[in-house]
Amino acid sequence: MKIKDRLALYFTLTSTLMLLSVLCAVYFIFLKFMESDFFARLTDRTMVTAKLYLEADEISQEALEKVRNQYLVKLNGEVIRIYNSKNNASFIGDDQQYWTNQTINKVRKEGRLQFKDGNRQVVGIFYKDNQGDFVILASAVDQSTFYRLEKLRNIMVITFVMIFIILLLSARWIARKILRPLDYFIDDVKQIKSNNLDFRVAERESKDEIMLLAKNFNNLMAHLENAFVLQKTFISNASHELRTPVTRMMIGAEISLSREREKSDYKKALEEVLEEAEKMNNIISGLVELAQSDLEFGSSQIQTVDLETLLNELQKEWTAKIHKGKLHLKVDQIADRGFEIQANPTLLMIAINNIVSNAFKFSDNQDVSCLLSARGKQLLLTITDKGPGIRPEIRKDIFKPFFSGAELEAQRGNGMGLYMSSKIIQLFKGQLEVSSELGKGSIFSILIPF
Repeated sequence: MKIKDRLALYFTLTSTLMLLSVLCAVYFIFLKFMESDFFARLTDRTMVTAKLYLEADEISQEALEKVRNQYLVKLNGEVIRIYNSKNNASFIGDDQQYWTNQTINKVRKEGRLQFKDGNRQVVGIFYKDNQGDFVILASAVDQSTFYRLEKLRNIMVITFVMIFIILLLSARWIARKILRPLDYFIDDVKQIKSNNLDFRVAERESKDEIMLLAKNFNNLMAHLENAFVLQKTFISNASHELRTPVTRMMIGAEISLSREREKSDYKKALEEVLEEAEKMNNIISGLVELAQSDLEFGSSQIQTVDLETLLNELQKEWTAKIHKGKLHLKVDQIADRGFEIQANPTLLMIAINNIVSNAFKFSDNQDVSCLLSARGKQLLLTITDKGPGIRPEIRKDIFKPFFSGAELEAQRGNGMGLYMSSKIIQLFKGQLEVSSELGKGSIFSILIPF
């Protein structure tokens, strides 16, 4: 059963049970009130009977007539008896005993008694008179009360059924209205597939549990997106990042083995191989960290990094590569402080290297410029290329996974470089922005707090 149906059912059952309790209470109170009222009438009847039959000789004819006109309206199934001290019926023409001696003596003992005998209500009083001690018992059937109770029951049943239907319909409407954001949430979730893990469900303005669910779900999707994308691209990125140090190690080894050399030359070659092996080990460690299901894994490897030193190393690597353009580095000196930040050096190197690599690729290997400066409490690194620029309509999409804006097949990649760079820089609480002008190149700006 759906939640909205359960909510409607529970609300309806709770409301109808409360309504039923109220109706039963009203019915019971009305019943007791009518019984009490009829007992009072029977009590009046016994008193009138005492006045008429036992004290008629002590009041005037006018007063007796007044009493008769006021009280002697015969009740339904009325039975009245006056019993003398010997428990014999007297004064009234019908001398049938009717009530047992046990009942009569109980009235005599208690002074006043009222009880129900089947459908009849009975009232008895003990009355002392100058003629003796008497017990007067009167009973009748309250037919009007039965009629009224039957009408009341019918009205209550009809009212209960109508209110039950109204409550059920209104409860379903309320449940649908309250859970409508949940329906929107479900519709959004249905749109998520393996090829659009960057999709996020809408977070409504209402600060309720559904909004919290959507917010937490989006956080979960962000982690899953990182895990899925990074795992899927691990092999391609590993080959891309490891190609350079492996090539250098192979070239160095081939050169060293091409002919006999001095011992110092072999030592130098082995040192170069060791240096490249260490770089490769750092790259593998960084890629393994990227392949984790959560980018926050890399935060445990954060240390103090001198960004100027890291950029110098990157410049040397690109200078050693065989292509037309060069990587030019310019540093604006900061008084009394260096360019140290808190980051994972390997991951940060991969992020900056991806941007530089894109700059060379899309500018047909023309020169790329890097400018390191400070902006308030943040370091600013700008990477400028001389490429064709980025069209405005795709500028917002270049940081998405698997997106490649290259029009030439030779320039196409896996669409992960800028996405990975953006995620890594965000990990270090930084920002990656881009500005571009068609025909004049692009500028990528990295802001990292220090």
